[in-house]
Amino acid sequence: MDSISKQTYRRFLLASQGLWPGRRFEGLPGTESALRQMQALQLDPLTMVARSQDIAMYGRVLNYKPDHLYKMAYEKRKAFDYGGWLMMYPMSDFPYWRLHMRQRKAQGLNYESFKYPPKDLLKFILNELRERGPLGNRDFEGTKVKAWSYRGRKETSVALFYLWLSGEVMISNRKGFDRIYDLRERVVPAEYDYAATENETIDFMSRKIIAFLGMIRENRLGSELSYYIHKNMPPEDSKKIVHRLVEAGVVSRVALEGSKDGYLVLSSDQPHLSELEAGRIPKVWKPKGPTTNEEVTFLAPLEIVSARGRAKKVFDFEYLWEVYKPAHLRRWGYYTLPILYGDDLVARLDPKLDRTTMTLHILGFWLEDDAPKDEAFANALANGLKRFADMIGAKKIDLSGVNPVKLRSHLKKKLKS
Repeated sequence: MDSISKQTYRRFLLASQGLWPGRRFEGLPGTESALRQMQALQLDPLTMVARSQDIAMYGRVLNYKPDHLYKMAYEKRKAFDYGGWLMMYPMSDFPYWRLHMRQRKAQGLNYESFKYPPKDLLKFILNELRERGPLGNRDFEGTKVKAWSYRGRKETSVALFYLWLSGEVMISNRKGFDRIYDLRERVVPAEYDYAATENETIDFMSRKIIAFLGMIRENRLGSELSYYIHKNMPPEDSKKIVHRLVEAGVVSRVALEGSKDGYLVLSSDQPHLSELEAGRIPKVWKPKGPTTNEEVTFLAPLEIVSARGRAKKVFDFEYLWEVYKPAHLRRWGYYTLPILYGDDLVARLDPKLDRTTMTLHILGFWLEDDAPKDEAFANALANGLKRFADMIGAKKIDLSGVNPVKLRSHLKKKLKS
């Protein structure tokens, strides 16, 4: 079993998500390639400065614009949205989600006063879509039900949500962030509109989970797989799957410095780990633009490498997304973003976009104690601010919240030049 250092682990996680050593994708075509590299992209409706998914793409795609994601997914049909944990996946994954969808259909819904969508209501909605074309929740009238507002407060809204979970309808487009549904066969390209077998799905999803996380503790694969196939995975079955994938040469075991846990990595990624351990950067990771040493990247709130406690485990960096905390309980700010410099998280900032004046306000800025404080970092931060402002369409940048003062002065000079 190969062993890797913590630095190799950190760099590999960033690189496997397309974030390091710089952006490897560009423009609209690169948006699809980036999603394939990422495996999945979490979606969120909040737009303090930009949606989390657009910030995630900006960090990977050179010259990314927010309309690229919708064009790629809904016009070119290269991706689809799915799941209670709302994610966007490459369209080629669709056959392998049919098992999950089948399980969802059998399970039904269980909201307080709406136990299971009535068959006549489902038939009505499907007929409406068939005859009228793509429709959203607002296009249907319906009896109010007690349900989560995110799912809808009408019978028809919850029924649409059920049809989506069961794979009978798909999100055809979005108006803002509102879902517009259509029949599955009118959204999914014919080449992907089929159901893979259960064994094919289990093998595919196992590989996908490992690729999405970069590496995974061996004893965690089964619990992750349970979500992806929507079916309980007993520990003994998980062990059999791991054994089969290792025997087939698809997956390899890796030891991590300072950890007693065994990790799994795709065998196709082992050469990259060897290169990193030798102090080299794989040629296939060559950036199309500046490296993260030359230009910092602001990470999205729901970024897989830093969200849900990973920032602390991987980077020894505390990160909390505090949008749902009362203002007086926030440690940093409403929409604080981690700052990636080189291969490390070194600072955080709290941005806000004033759409009346199109001014990007930096409300707060916090450097880590061991963060670099030299001119190289200041220049990289200025370059990162400029690209971020360009992505969101900001015309001005207000640096009032940046401290220390010396750094703020340097940024002002750099941004004016």
